[in-house]
Amino acid sequence: MASVWSNGLNISIFGESYSKGIGVVIDNFPCGVPINFKDINKNMKLRAPLSHRVGVSGRKEYDKLEVLSGIYKHHTTGTPISAIIYNKALCKSFYNQIKYTPRPSHADFTGGLRYNFFNDERGGGHFSGRLTAPIVFAGSVCQQALIKKNIKVFAHIYSVDGVKDFEIESYSSNLPELYKLKEKYIAVLNNKKINIIKDKVEFAKKQGDSLGGVVECAIFGMPAGIGSPMFDGIENYISSIMFAIPAVKGIEFGKGFEFGEMKGSNGNDEFYIKDGVVKTKTNNNGGILGGISTGMPIVFRVAFKPTPTIFKLQNTVNLKLNKNCKILCKGHHDSCIVLRGVVVVEAAANIAILSQLIYQGKY
Repeated sequence: MASVWSNGLNISIFGESYSKGIGVVIDNFPCGVPINFKDINKNMKLRAPLSHRVGVSGRKEYDKLEVLSGIYKHHTTGTPISAIIYNKALCKSFYNQIKYTPRPSHADFTGGLRYNFFNDERGGGHFSGRLTAPIVFAGSVCQQALIKKNIKVFAHIYSVDGVKDFEIESYSSNLPELYKLKEKYIAVLNNKKINIIKDKVEFAKKQGDSLGGVVECAIFGMPAGIGSPMFDGIENYISSIMFAIPAVKGIEFGKGFEFGEMKGSNGNDEFYIKDGVVKTKTNNNGGILGGISTGMPIVFRVAFKPTPTIFKLQNTVNLKLNKNCKILCKGHHDSCIVLRGVVVVEAAANIAILSQLIYQGKY
């Protein structure tokens, strides 16, 4: 089956890590949306594996986009938007052995079972983080549609290896600081944390190890009353596309799992009216009740597991010989996926929110 996300917008991702190219087709996108490629390329660059960055993959890809259809004279036409990125890096011979000797915590094993071992295993194939580049393009296009609705999406590094940043909602009245996040590779609000995170990532790399982390995202300007109960709620939309990002293993909205330790008296968001608009005194529910937006900022956090490719001897199996064995991974990998994952989370959130608006006839 194809990798298709269909919820208002239809997003189809194609390609493998070392195939000729990777790309996306976006269907049901509104016509007449002005497209600024300078902003799109800025987002693509934040995700790209540029060698001068800390803890980044050694793979050299500049993620230069070629738009094939759906955008004409810098506006969307209403027909399917399609774009391709041609892969430039050559595949390493190491990947030849992983088809039947799966790397721990990778999809080598499950992907082989799913596709009867006809899958392209090189660099993780269709399961690779390389496939987040088309997501960033799609989300960047959606971002420009949301600007017309005055909806703004910001993400940052919430935590890495015990180092925590400020909470993003506390900056809801300080948009200039939030926009600065879009210029940072280590995207934190507390600049004092940048070098601390950098040192931790570099140390993990020297140890042949990796780090996980959490990305927090906030959506400002979302009108109240958008969403649906049960299966079509905003949480459902956001969660389903977040799990399209490789290495994402958890998501929570508002106080999330903290609710399990709270009482109703300190967990409830009490209503009040300000300037004729209904608001809540707190935002523990993250701007969503019953799957429907409250008008408060939508806030959620996404947990990334540590990069599974590490340079340490690990246990695995030889599927051809049906025997236990050892593996020492090689190839390209980030020491901490979270650093490049921020822009991907933001892009995916843009897709989910625009899809909700289209589905409900609000765009």
